[in-house]
Amino acid sequence: MRVIRVDDEPEYGVALGSILVSLLEPAPGKARDFNRWYERDHFYAGCMTGEHFFAGKRFVATRDLKALRYPASSPQVPDTSIGSFLALYWMERGFHQKAEDWSLERVLWLYEHDRMGGDAKRRAVHASFYAHRFAVTREDDGIPPEVALDHPFPGIVLMLTERPAGVTRDAREAWLLDEHLPRTMPGSSAALCLSLDLIQLPETSPAYVPPDEGADRRSLEIYFLDRTPDAVWQDEFAGFGSAQEAAGMGRVSMAAGFVPTLPGTDRYVDEV
Repeated sequence: MRVIRVDDEPEYGVALGSILVSLLEPAPGKARDFNRWYERDHFYAGCMTGEHFFAGKRFVATRDLKALRYPASSPQVPDTSIGSFLALYWMERGFHQKAEDWSLERVLWLYEHDRMGGDAKRRAVHASFYAHRFAVTREDDGIPPEVALDHPFPGIVLMLTERPAGVTRDAREAWLLDEHLPRTMPGSSAALCLSLDLIQLPETSPAYVPPDEGADRRSLEIYFLDRTPDAVWQDEFAGFGSAQEAAGMGRVSMAAGFVPTLPGTDRYVDEV
């Protein structure tokens, strides 16, 4: 295993600094319209044409994958059974504020120009910026986080967590790095794990959610897998929530697996 911290000197110059997570649920009967609008317009116009966004990828959760999720609800995600389409975007280290400012202005511009989906109705399940904290690769010379979205991983798992009051980020990081990940990652399907901290959206955001109790204790881990999540869920991820709670490190707000979309096609729209 290798630990890569956010303040480590980048080996090749470009370093991941923060990410944007957008988990959406299309309205019933609108999955095809949503998929085409997001893939062929919004994915690019809403993020990838922006300065300092250097990677992006879309994922989908089929009905079978959503059936594996837990818990059923949480303060962070009131209904974890929804949220079929996920988009992840990587932003360059040191430029988060510029990228965030551009993206918020861009969404307003897209609204003004009727470029926010029209008939592709959808519901936002979870949309937030996150600051990259550290990454762990299963191998010493494993796939670095900067290229994770370009590598053809068959699946990913999101683990949203809220720490108990009084448990610091450093304490949970120590548990992950010293106890949990060394015990679970070697020999597993998880080639890479990213750990991230929530960045509260400003009031100027069109998708603004008022600050609420516990927001500063929320974090996200993203596991990049060599196999699809359903193939390894029971052995590798079903027990994470209970293990974390037993260690006193918080409760899982949502554990969810996804597979990549197939760009240029409507693959999976009938399976969500």
